[in-house]
Formats: sequence, C-alpha cells, structure tokens
Amino acid sequence: MTFLFYFFAAILVFAGLRVITARNPVHAALFLVLAFFTASAIWLLLQAEFLAIALVLVYVGAVMVLFLFVVMMLDVNFEDLRLKFRSYVPLGIIVGALVFLEMALAITASAIGAGEGAPPPVAGSNTRALGRLIYVDYVYPFEIAAVVLLVAIVAAITLTHRKRKDSKYQDPGKQVKVRREDRVRLIRMPVEKKES
Repeated sequence: MTFLFYFFAAILVFAGLRVITARNPVHAALFLVLAFFTASAIWLLLQAEFLAIALVLVYVGAVMVLFLFVVMMLDVNFEDLRLKFRSYVPLGIIVGALVFLEMALAITASAIGAGEGAPPPVAGSNTRALGRLIYVDYVYPFEIAAVVLLVAIVAAITLTHRKRKDSKYQDPGKQVKVRREDRVRLIRMPVEKKES
C-alpha cells in the first residue's frame, strides 16, 4: 500500500510539474488530466471512493473538456505571453511560497493535534457522511461554490463568442433581400458532340 501511494504521488508531482512547464497549452491540459487521475487513485487508497469518482467524472469528464475547448477556441497569442513571462515571476514566487506555507502549517497542525476535534464516526458509507456535511453543515459555502462555477462557465462562453476579425457572421436581413439574379448566372455553352 505504501509503495502504491509513493508511486501515484511521484506521477502526480511529475504531471503537476509538466502542467506548468509544458509549452503547448493542450499538452498542459492533458498532463492536468493525468494529475487528476492519479489524485483520484490516491483518494481510492485513502478509501474516499466518492471523492475519487467525483474527481474523475466532474473534473476530467466536464471541466477539462471545457478547458480544452476554450484553449482551442480562444486563439491566444502564446508567443506574446511568453515574452511577458518574466514580469509574472515575482508574483508566482509569492503565491507559491504562500501555498507552501499553508500546506506546511496544515501538515504540522494535523501531526501535532491528531485526533483532537475530529468528528465522531458516522454509521454508513463515507458518501452518506460527505452528503450530510455538504448539504446540512456546509450548505451555504456549497451554494457559493456553485455560483462561482456558474460565473466561470458564463465567462468562458462569453470569451469564446467575442468578435474576431477572421470570424464569419451571417446577416439574416441581407439573406432575405437576396434576388436570384444576384446569385445565379446562366451561361450558354455550345453542345459538345461525341466523336465516334
């Protein structure tokens, strides 16, 4: 069991590094899919079956497909973004240090106070316990997360429908006013005779 955890963790770390170092955004998204799959495998090892299948179905099945669609439809100039990459390095270092500090604090707090304040075990499956927590104890944060996801979906759709110079649009008013003479031209051609 320990070997499997370290095996999946190594793949997860590698996939996470490739997400941020891949030059092609489609390759980065595919490495993110690999990271989600390995994270769900780790959750299966922790006997959190519902979280594992939810990660695969929701993130890999829906969010990543939407992300790939947006990446391929936006027509982003990645060369221009790469030129400005160095200006984002200080902010990236600050955010990375904060994330590392938060994880270190969470790990040390859980190691020091293991078992303190833990909720009593609930009879039944972990899916029932998770549903009780989400829909009873944490219903308002759950609804806020749903609203945030809805706003993200609307923003993604808005970005894909923005006007571009190379996009072709139909004007129904012009289509209704079209006459046959504007579209069809009759040409008289001599009949060709077959040689026998």
